[in-house]
Amino acid sequence: MAERSLSELAKTIRSKNAGVDKITFDVIFRDRANYDLVRASGRLSRASVAKLYGVTAERISDFVEYEPAFAIKFTIYRERPSGSPGDADIFGAQQYAPLLGLKVPVPE
Repeated sequence: MAERSLSELAKTIRSKNAGVDKITFDVIFRDRANYDLVRASGRLSRASVAKLYGVTAERISDFVEYEPAFAIKFTIYRERPSGSPGDADIFGAQQYAPLLGLKVPVPE
């Protein structure tokens, strides 16, 4: 089976602050077909996100498949508060990059 990257299938992939102790991620699709394809593949799940980001599943506070918007949203607890010493991304806006290359099987 062929594979495509998540960045090819999604319209928007982004991350941002969700308060001082969390970063939230949005993966939004243009259409139901790609949304359903990614959901059914199991490649974007709580477990796969934990592995991709090198965190325990307990650090993922929320994982939501929001069908009305063709979106998958999840939130990760930060290692340290936003803006504290050692925080490399105060706004949480650069944390989505590992999602871009996530491979999803697609029908040929």
